[in-house]
Amino acid sequence: MGFFDKLKKINIFANFGSELDDDFYDELEESLILSDMGMDTTLKAVEELRRRVKEERIKTVEEARACMCRILADMLTVGEGTLNLSTAPSVVLFIGVNGVGKTTTIGKIGHQLKGKGKKVLLCAADTFRAAAADQLTIWAERSNLEIIKQHEGADPAAVVFDAVSAAKARKADVVLIDTAGRLHNKQNLMNELNKISRVIDRELPGCARETLLVLDATTGQNGLIQAKQFKEAAGITGIVLTKLDGTAKGGIAIAIAQELGVPVKYAGVGEGIDDLQPFDALEFAQALI
Repeated sequence: MGFFDKLKKINIFANFGSELDDDFYDELEESLILSDMGMDTTLKAVEELRRRVKEERIKTVEEARACMCRILADMLTVGEGTLNLSTAPSVVLFIGVNGVGKTTTIGKIGHQLKGKGKKVLLCAADTFRAAAADQLTIWAERSNLEIIKQHEGADPAAVVFDAVSAAKARKADVVLIDTAGRLHNKQNLMNELNKISRVIDRELPGCARETLLVLDATTGQNGLIQAKQFKEAAGITGIVLTKLDGTAKGGIAIAIAQELGVPVKYAGVGEGIDDLQPFDALEFAQALI
């Protein structure tokens, strides 16, 4: 069973006729919009399919389906799809609103990196939410990872300073940093993340850095709006898309890649520790279609 078999299928080509006529393209457009791909991205995808059908002399719906898979996989392939962990230590900063599964995502990625032989340090810099550090501690214990934390309400940049210092002293490979999940005041968020960035730049000059936005796929087009705001406020290098096993349609991943030029680096399809995996564009497109 493939990883994306848990993806909620909307079965885009399920009830289409056998002719590649105008009705076929109209139905395809409607199905893609229903998959949360959004109008602009959908029109772009369908236009490209029309072009390739003509160019490659595609005659059957089955051939068109295979072609559509390749188109969507191409649309998903933007930027660098894997994490840049080229320095020791490397830093991965996780941002996103509360409730999207950010802390759980950090725990799972930490577990996977440890399984690959990396020495991982978790940093509980979400000092705003009462249970955030406790939740991250549970994940640290579950995977036997080290964690740096302070009291609730502590300065997040001070916690990051402690974590970076510890990473250097303990020769850690990767520092995974949890941050407060709020966007109601973009200026506060920017100030906080800028302060954290300055600490990292000062203490680990030239280190490999990622800023991953964790998004709940079930929020659909709202997720795209969130992603735009976070990109403006924080500059993001990648997306982690969670909860693709629920009511999410999945097309939002393509909309984000296209409209923001930011790659999806991980996808989550459940609660299990292995239900978050590095993103595979072609496998995802095949599951969606």
